[in-house]
Amino acid sequence: MPHSVFKDGEKHSVFHDLFEKITTFKNPKDIQHEVVKCFLNTTYSTSDALLVIKMNCPYCNHPETKVTDSRDTGNYSIRRRRECLQCNKRFTTYEHIEMAPVYVIKKDGRRETFERKKIKTGITKAMEKRPISHEDIELMLDRIEEKIRRCGREELESSQIGEYVMEELKKTDHVAYIRFASVYRSFTDLTSFEKEVKNLIEQQIEGEMQQ
Repeated sequence: MPHSVFKDGEKHSVFHDLFEKITTFKNPKDIQHEVVKCFLNTTYSTSDALLVIKMNCPYCNHPETKVTDSRDTGNYSIRRRRECLQCNKRFTTYEHIEMAPVYVIKKDGRRETFERKKIKTGITKAMEKRPISHEDIELMLDRIEEKIRRCGREELESSQIGEYVMEELKKTDHVAYIRFASVYRSFTDLTSFEKEVKNLIEQQIEGEMQQ
């Protein structure tokens, strides 16, 4: 079960209240639920008590890490910096709110549940060997998912999601945008490809002139 680590004997009221509450529970599921609820609704900083949780370190596979910083990204997710208690290396994780399912209507009429990881796979391939960080990609995904959620629709055409992805790529990296567009729009000849590149250059020039 998660436990708090206090600096110089300092007490943290959030964790103290949590401990007092869960000691009255008998059902393990009730304890787990209360801990998770507290964990997701609390923002931690390096000056606060650090939360030790069961999460394997990606470097040494040690089962315990501590949260050193948590930030709400503002797009249905929380970014957390973690430190391994064994090798002391740090890494970032993202926690996302589980929302009501959105169904994607494919070109052939099939319906599939929207999965963020599928979009991430496509964006990651387009961004291969480009100077874009993992955090930048996660922020792009947050913005895309926010657009999808704000539509207020239970079903969305895959073409619409593709346009959302292309909008983000165009703003972030033109090379990645062309890579993604070449697959998404299925350029069948060199002329189509050249036209897309020309449009991108013209938009870039127009944007620079307006600045």
